[in-house]
Amino acid sequence: MACDKGFSCGYMLLNPEEVSFVDLMHILFSSDLENRKFVDSSAATEESFGHRWLIFLSVVAQKTLQFVAKPLASIGSAIEMALNVLSSNNGNLFRLILNSIRGQVVIPNRSSENFFSFIGSIDKRPKLDTNIKRGDVRYNAALSMMASKLSYENEAHIRNTVSKNWEMEFLGFHDYWNDYQEKATTQVFMMRDKAEDHDTIVVAFRGTEPFDSDAWCSDFDISWYEIPEVGKIHGGFMKALGLQKCIGFPKDIDQNDKIKSARPKPLAYYDIRERLRQLLKQNDKAKFVLTGHSLGGALAILFPAVLAWHDEKWLLQRLEGVYTFGQPRVGDEKFGEFMKGEMVEHDIRYFRFVYGNDMVPRLPYDDKALMFKHFGTCLYTDRNYVVKIVDEEPNKNYFSPVKAIPMMANSFCELIRSFTISSKKGPEFKEGNFLRFFRIIGLIIPGVPAHCPQDYVNTTRLVSKEVFLQSKDDLSHKTP
Repeated sequence: MACDKGFSCGYMLLNPEEVSFVDLMHILFSSDLENRKFVDSSAATEESFGHRWLIFLSVVAQKTLQFVAKPLASIGSAIEMALNVLSSNNGNLFRLILNSIRGQVVIPNRSSENFFSFIGSIDKRPKLDTNIKRGDVRYNAALSMMASKLSYENEAHIRNTVSKNWEMEFLGFHDYWNDYQEKATTQVFMMRDKAEDHDTIVVAFRGTEPFDSDAWCSDFDISWYEIPEVGKIHGGFMKALGLQKCIGFPKDIDQNDKIKSARPKPLAYYDIRERLRQLLKQNDKAKFVLTGHSLGGALAILFPAVLAWHDEKWLLQRLEGVYTFGQPRVGDEKFGEFMKGEMVEHDIRYFRFVYGNDMVPRLPYDDKALMFKHFGTCLYTDRNYVVKIVDEEPNKNYFSPVKAIPMMANSFCELIRSFTISSKKGPEFKEGNFLRFFRIIGLIIPGVPAHCPQDYVNTTRLVSKEVFLQSKDDLSHKTP
């Protein structure tokens, strides 16, 4: 069934599965969109060649990802297993070979609490920073980043870490349905951080896994919807959060709806919203926090946007803050203004962390062709983990020949730092060989290692309290 787009006043939707080679090439030389099966637009033409070029790149990227989905997943699974086999045999290649000769190789179980994801293998630190206690202005940021990192793991791993290492209440791990990809592509876990004078529910959205084509397709999908009085919003992220093919994004879903009951999994937005309602009713003083790394960060900030659009004032008043790490752009300038107004009205704290040359926060482009803009408090961190509040991260669109050499030089300094940081900052900051491998990749593509969770965890642990105290002077709501 075609999507009911009546909820929007404008749209540009890409359907890569419908593309033909002739159509794909023709779009570069013709502004006519009306007869292109793979583009569904409220405008009959697209005059800008720059925009058509980006449509071309987006469709090619998604088609390529769809084509390599299975082999890519298999490669990722093999690498992930190899990393866990190595770590299960004392992390020593010689010991692994010796155990193989003896027939004593330890083969890890993928669903066990000791199995690490690809992302988790980069930074295996399981414990919270004991120097940052409840009541510390850095606490929510540090807890949120650890939750964002943990969201990449399997349910048993998350449950064990939350319950035993963090001594908090594990509320559940959930797979959510994407109506457009017709599979569960969105993962979220919830936990409760509760003490006598403290009750916070944390909702952590999983980010883009390196070998997950579905998640990458959501990232590369530059489709958008324009919501009246809200602005233009990234279509790929809306689909991941719960946009429905046949009825759009209504405020409520009929529990007896045949389409709803036919889905193998629930939709993220509606299920999380209902769970929060039930949990928050248990304690009038309870609050909740939204967080995520990469794609997870985009979903974390989009969730309250949909709440505001649906006029869910009670839930917005209980939202304490949104903490995102390496988050891509979600909407246009009007969307940013709408969100800033809602955050001022409901006193919601929004902190967007960007480390160094991380390429993901610089995407999609901030230019006339794509119209995507960041908003809110940007906490930018350099390689020395000095955090500054800025309107926009430096080199906002990443790809710049002028910046290439300085970025590579910075990556070289980060590689050197990986061998010295534990002696300067403490043993808990020690980096493993797997991360150092990514640091080497960064000598060619600086934005890759900069997106890893390690530097974001370090940022939240080393950031000064003054940065958060300064942000209280209404900096979180100022207009860029």
